[in-house]
Amino acid sequence: MNSNFASRLTIKAKPDEITIDGARTAVLVVDMQNDFGAEGGLFHRAGIDISSIRRAVQPTAKVLNAAREIGLTIIYLKMAYMPDLSNLGDVGSPNRVRHLLFGVGNVVRAPNGGESRILIRDTWNTDILPELAPASGDIVLYKHRFSGFYQTELDTILKQLGAKYLIVTGCTTSVCVESTIRDAMFRDYSCVLLEDCTAEPIGQELPRSNHDASLLLIQTMLGWVSNSEEFVRACIARRPAESARQATRSSRID
Repeated sequence: MNSNFASRLTIKAKPDEITIDGARTAVLVVDMQNDFGAEGGLFHRAGIDISSIRRAVQPTAKVLNAAREIGLTIIYLKMAYMPDLSNLGDVGSPNRVRHLLFGVGNVVRAPNGGESRILIRDTWNTDILPELAPASGDIVLYKHRFSGFYQTELDTILKQLGAKYLIVTGCTTSVCVESTIRDAMFRDYSCVLLEDCTAEPIGQELPRSNHDASLLLIQTMLGWVSNSEEFVRACIARRPAESARQATRSSRID
């Protein structure tokens, strides 16, 4: 793991402050792809409000910039299926039934005019949102269930990196994000979810949304909850003095 600048990062969080070893930390970006966060994607076509996911894009971009500045590894997870739907699940299984209802595999016209398919690998629909596009050296993994650990190389890669701490961003909070954090906790990773870098359209109209319920569960049982500002602040504190001064000036301009 590249740790040119990163050492120990102290992040204000709930239920309490956490200090992590930057040399053993990776940032996860869960499913921030066109199907969920762009017009013309699965959610938008299904009439699901994507505004909360769109609001998470800018703070996530700031987190990724700060993480790259101090040499943290960034891992993108993308929800997608094989073109023949061979990894969608058995006939009648919940994963297969629910996704077929949302049109998985259907041929659609992408906003760029090209032909694409809903939730299928290597198409516009499953590309990362352009504002969060991976940089050279970032890792991109496909997954075909809600958890990023299920039948993927994520755990192997994290162990090869020596990672123990995960900074988690992405969508949606109560489904793929929470599923990934649960599996990470079962494997003894310490997860810090950044609450303004995630969103959950399901249950937005309820007195307590599914997003809020997941935050409470995560900070109580599964890990820690913080936000982009606290993470960026912790990163700035670990940069060389000149980099920190430049970052501070930039944040004032923003």
